[in-house]
Amino acid sequence: MREAIRKFFDDHMRAPADGGDTSSEPAPRPANDADRRVQVAACALLIELAYADDEFSPAERMHLEAVVRRHFGLDVETAGKLLALAAEKQAAAIDLYQFTSLIRDSYDLGQKTLLAEIMWGLIMADGKIAAREAYLLRKIANLLDLKPGYLSVARNRVENDD
Repeated sequence: MREAIRKFFDDHMRAPADGGDTSSEPAPRPANDADRRVQVAACALLIELAYADDEFSPAERMHLEAVVRRHFGLDVETAGKLLALAAEKQAAAIDLYQFTSLIRDSYDLGQKTLLAEIMWGLIMADGKIAAREAYLLRKIANLLDLKPGYLSVARNRVENDD
């Protein structure tokens, strides 16, 4: 797994050699191995959450792709490849712990709260919150050691941004 992640980021996270990129897409930020693993873990959790209600709607898919590009500063192609790698890791996982433990140990409270906001935004993207989605989000938050009050604040922020 580590080698696949390293290869992905080596291939796709380097700045252009000529430095002359004039596209409107954000320039990829260099990431170390720990950052790379955390990015894959965060995306795997988002994908798990997107499928929680057995329907990964087009609105959820668009929201997920946009938030990954914005949050990690990636171009469209790189974000797509990151999500594909994360989906592969998520499909092979037997539980969420391998992802949540990495994020719990790497993210501070602010980053965890931001991730909770992103998760709430994802499950609200299709206009409805399925019981399984809300349950899974609470479970993930618990595994991240994110207190319920912070989860509520994150949900309120997402609801008030609409």
